[in-house]
Amino acid sequence: LPHQCITMRFRFCGDLDVPDWILVEIAFLSKITSVRIKLLAVELLKGMLGAEVNYAMVTKLTEEDFSESEVRASMAALDWVLRSAAKYDTDDITLSKELQQLGLPKENADSVGRAYRDKKDRLREKLREGSLHLGRLDSVDWRVDYVLDSSTARDLNVPTVQLRLNLVDAPGMPGKSTHGFEVAADKFEMLLHELRAARALMDNVS
Repeated sequence: LPHQCITMRFRFCGDLDVPDWILVEIAFLSKITSVRIKLLAVELLKGMLGAEVNYAMVTKLTEEDFSESEVRASMAALDWVLRSAAKYDTDDITLSKELQQLGLPKENADSVGRAYRDKKDRLREKLREGSLHLGRLDSVDWRVDYVLDSSTARDLNVPTVQLRLNLVDAPGMPGKSTHGFEVAADKFEMLLHELRAARALMDNVS
């Protein structure tokens, strides 16, 4: 492949470079007719959406062109391309153009794009359902308490921070939930420092 394909950035990869193994498999996918590659893409999309994949048909469509190992590698590459395109909300026209830039014939690239377009919204929803959900922080309540004495010591005068996190749709807890805990003053200072550092990194990325 031309050197420029290696250094370009692609929308379906999240504006990053394309993995080398995908570039290798594009060469194999270029050998399949546009009709066959669309049928393969449709079968893969069915599997991603939870339906049963007709592997007998997949084998029949590819056995004349590929060995079994080549079929598996090429299907894995096509699967990755479709998932990545949906993940980064790439439209079908852009996906087709970028696949052509990687060396896939226009007819094949357009066929993949059309199959992807028909299932894009459902695929994005399916991927969203399977992604990690951390819930949303609704609000934080806090107060500082002083421990003056304990059963084992007197005149402690030790500050502690009482935190209560109010979450929405936490994992396994749909709706609103509350989580409270106590943090020693030195640990709270460390927590606050790390949270501020994380916020600074996020601001730089955005």
